[in-house]
Amino acid sequence: MGNPVLVALDQGTTSSRAIVFDMHGATLASHAIEFPQYYPQPGWVEHDPDDILNTQITALREAVRMSGVDVSDIAAIGITNQRETTLLWEKDTGRCVHNAIVWQCRRTAPYVEKLMAEGKSQLIKEKTGLVPDAYFSGTKLAYLLDTLNLHERAKAGQLCFGTVDTFLAWHLVEGRPHVTDATNAGRTMLFNLHTQQWDPELLDMLNIPAQVLPTVVDSAHVIGNLRPEILGRPIPVAAMAGDQHASLFGQACFTPGMVKNTYGTGCFMLMNTGDVPVESKNGLLTTMAWRLNGQPTYALEGSVFMGGATVQWLRDELKMIQTAAESEQLAESVPDTAGVFLVPAFTGLGAPHWDMYSRGTIVGMTRGTGRAHIVRAALEAICYQSYDLYAAMVADCDGREPVQMNVDGGASANSFMMQFQADIMGIPVVRPVVLETTALGAALLAGIGVGLYASKEEAASMVRPDLTFQPRMDKENRDLALYGWHRAIERAKGWVETR
Repeated sequence: MGNPVLVALDQGTTSSRAIVFDMHGATLASHAIEFPQYYPQPGWVEHDPDDILNTQITALREAVRMSGVDVSDIAAIGITNQRETTLLWEKDTGRCVHNAIVWQCRRTAPYVEKLMAEGKSQLIKEKTGLVPDAYFSGTKLAYLLDTLNLHERAKAGQLCFGTVDTFLAWHLVEGRPHVTDATNAGRTMLFNLHTQQWDPELLDMLNIPAQVLPTVVDSAHVIGNLRPEILGRPIPVAAMAGDQHASLFGQACFTPGMVKNTYGTGCFMLMNTGDVPVESKNGLLTTMAWRLNGQPTYALEGSVFMGGATVQWLRDELKMIQTAAESEQLAESVPDTAGVFLVPAFTGLGAPHWDMYSRGTIVGMTRGTGRAHIVRAALEAICYQSYDLYAAMVADCDGREPVQMNVDGGASANSFMMQFQADIMGIPVVRPVVLETTALGAALLAGIGVGLYASKEEAASMVRPDLTFQPRMDKENRDLALYGWHRAIERAKGWVETR
């Protein structure tokens, strides 16, 4: 092997991406392919499994071709993925029995209501670190088994459940391994954080046979070789991690108290809490950060369902902008929103509100409200939602504020948003050279998995900061802005009536 390189497969909610990195963390090539979203009913979201697989393979081949590297120089491949999205396929054919049910999908809200009515909320929180919500995979899997009448086939070992990491590994790796890593397992509402095992009581609660579940492995772990027909030779697939955990790793947030926020389809803020799972008292989740050599590291997490997807909505549904980049210029063309607040609760509200029945709302409009005001309000809403996560995180840590917040993801390229985020939080926001730290984290974990890096600290030396946004809004204006935002949030809550 001449100059070893690492490849990350970054399978996201709206696109599949592959990025080739050199071992110093520099991007050699990147290729992404968008794929369709399906909305069978209001609040329901699906993907075609073939779209997920085919776009990921094509993106991989194209990124390697664009990089110009010799395939023999690829030391390892890491997989990172949209989390909670649920797939179920036949073990003998690999054919999915249904479209993928996407993490944003709200169809299993009745399952969640039933669990809450049965008094299961505390049990779920204590064992999994999660709150009962349609967001997580467990109720999605239960729905598929129930709706398609598949319990007997599942018990007979004829079916495989997986999140996207599992689905990709099964289809891309020789020998069809049925595995998931601890970070993805931790997002199912079926995995016990304390025992690091699938939990029989939780499985029984949702009537899910254990035979359908994958084996749980470390985040950096050689699970097998890429099928040689994909790139022409077998290559170790040596890491699997949910996208937000890979991002935390790719930001080198290895010290307890360090925080990152990813601006992707949603916004996801994680704080490293070390080897102790901290129970949130403020609507956050306790989750895995990663698991290395059998040792778990934990994090607090807050999830915003509509981050960059809000900008996508402005572009695709309202036709207010032609490109995502145009939103920054339009937002800066007005001095403020003129009192307009937009709450993008299109699929409910995530942390810290956890309201499955809230819906998108625009308030404060007048005859003078224009396109630029609404676009600016949409960008500010992404930052306000992230502020709510940050405030909950600080409260869970007895008021100790982090010295800075690291940011990444596609929408973090929007400098207007990053400045507003620093202003509304009152702490510096640091943007790295490589914005795609989710992919970088998967690549670095793969490097650890094959021994290219001796430790995570050695891998961390590949992570470099670029720009720091210093807060410049005074406290009075910050408090006034947040007061308006929280009034708007209250108007969005509980919009869908339940009967």
